[in-house]
Amino acid sequence: MKVGFIGAGNMGGAILRGYLTSGKIQPKEVFVCGRDMEKLNKLSRELGITTCKTIPELVEQCEVIMIGVKPNLFSEIMPQVSKEYKNNKILVSMAAGITIDSIQQYVGEDAKIIRVMPNTPAMVNEAMTSVSRNRNVTQEQFAPVFDIFQSIGRAEEVDEQLIHCVIGVSGSSPAYTYMYIDALAEAAVKNGMNKEQAIIFAAQSVLGAAKMVLETGTDPVQLRINVCSPGGTTIEAVETLQQQGFAELVAAGFQAAVDKSKIMSK
Repeated sequence: MKVGFIGAGNMGGAILRGYLTSGKIQPKEVFVCGRDMEKLNKLSRELGITTCKTIPELVEQCEVIMIGVKPNLFSEIMPQVSKEYKNNKILVSMAAGITIDSIQQYVGEDAKIIRVMPNTPAMVNEAMTSVSRNRNVTQEQFAPVFDIFQSIGRAEEVDEQLIHCVIGVSGSSPAYTYMYIDALAEAAVKNGMNKEQAIIFAAQSVLGAAKMVLETGTDPVQLRINVCSPGGTTIEAVETLQQQGFAELVAAGFQAAVDKSKIMSK
């Protein structure tokens, strides 16, 4: 399977590197094109992949085409994709606000289209990615594309109608989590710890807590209860956060991202 990347910026580049690192594809089977040929040629020398000068050239060469450009460039990119697109190829889009239906308008209702929503931890192979397909993509065709996103973290197949929810819970949420880590670190600094050490303590605690949820399968509420000894420090902190509306504040941020996603899709 030859895979082409249209755009190799932060997200597209992270997915490309993660997939190569997984060993599930050889560099000679990866193609890339974009506007900055100097950057792409450097990437080609570093990773052993092939650069294409034009989008039609890449589409012609590849069975899977990953579209990693910003949503405002789709109207420019898709007519070029459609020139060489055939229905035995799979298009994979990772752009917020660009629906499968809108992509079909460029390449036809019989086109095989997968829409994904990864997040920035793809850069460290810890992405959470939603993967949605249209009815034209068979399970046999879907499986190797799904593997691409499993190779850079975790992936789940979801109905495209849940894409707005996905954006709120994982697509945008790394930003909320960074805010939480920074707030913890700032509080530690005010209590005498240096900033560099404070960030390590806060970030590692978030990482460990997340692994506890994923690896034990225990409900987060129960994990919270397990940490809270009666009359102890943790229960004191938890009750204070609850009184200050911690859950409601997080939910409000989540909903703001969801609402914006719905607006963008229109």
